[in-house]
Amino acid sequence: MAYTKEDIIRMVKEEDIEFVRLQFTDIFGQLKNVAITASQIEKAVNNQIMFDGSSIEGFVRIDESDQYLYPDLDSFVVFPWRPQHGKVARLICDVYNPDGTPFVGDPRGVLKRVLDKARKMGYDTFNVGPEAEFFLFQTDDEGKPTTKTNDEAGYFDLGPLDHGEGTRREICLALEQMGYEIEASHHEVAEGQHEIDFKYAPALECADKIMTFKLAVKTLAQKNGLHATFMPKPIFGVNGSGMHTNMSLFKDGKNIFFDEKGDKKLSDDARHFIAGLLEHVSGMTAVLNPLVNSYKRLVPGYEAPCYTAWSASNRSAL
Repeated sequence: MAYTKEDIIRMVKEEDIEFVRLQFTDIFGQLKNVAITASQIEKAVNNQIMFDGSSIEGFVRIDESDQYLYPDLDSFVVFPWRPQHGKVARLICDVYNPDGTPFVGDPRGVLKRVLDKARKMGYDTFNVGPEAEFFLFQTDDEGKPTTKTNDEAGYFDLGPLDHGEGTRREICLALEQMGYEIEASHHEVAEGQHEIDFKYAPALECADKIMTFKLAVKTLAQKNGLHATFMPKPIFGVNGSGMHTNMSLFKDGKNIFFDEKGDKKLSDDARHFIAGLLEHVSGMTAVLNPLVNSYKRLVPGYEAPCYTAWSASNRSAL
């Protein structure tokens, strides 16, 4: 939905919204935010909210600390898990420098530049469909996470074996209230492991949805006395968590990866795209697997990619 500045100001007033979280992402993929009261919403929609960029790891130096948040007005949404009196909403923001130029280290800005480059090459849409996996762990008496699941379930099992079923359902319903189309949710292979799939979307919209998804999962798990983690391999000897990413590229409204007459119905463009992934997979691995723990997951036997190859059915290949 396309919102104007006036729409946002009006909705904040009419919906009894007391706080608005201006969210952005750091270079490590962690969601950050500056919270403002409703009285500051006009400044926010006019790109006048500043923050100290030198306090964000990898952003700027202390003498360059002033940075600005430019909200994407179409990202406005009310958090359904917050109180209905004195509601909390959010706006996803781009990070800008004081001179009005986009900050080069803003991950959302990086994606926007790449998509703009693709459009100039004639590719109008890049769709992404994620399949995000996570674990739900119990917490101890102090509220700190353990690695206990109290869950004996496996792939596609249901209650009473699946002790996270209720929390998973709450997450799905909350996401639907925020405009997601949930396609499937189920227990994954390992005890305490879950997956929720939502419908594909253009890349920038999907990236925003993934960040919101992670926030919703962690928040609602905590509300139910559980700890949610997207850590790649929290438990040795069982399957780790990943995020399968389904991709399609469109030109003039046509999916250029599809060819009815091609082998496995793949076009030459699709094969060239796969070749590009294989060519750059080493560099991609450093970005997509940034933790020591990431490499504990990339081992044979657990459906994790560990070979530089491509296959229509082998999950251990790229």
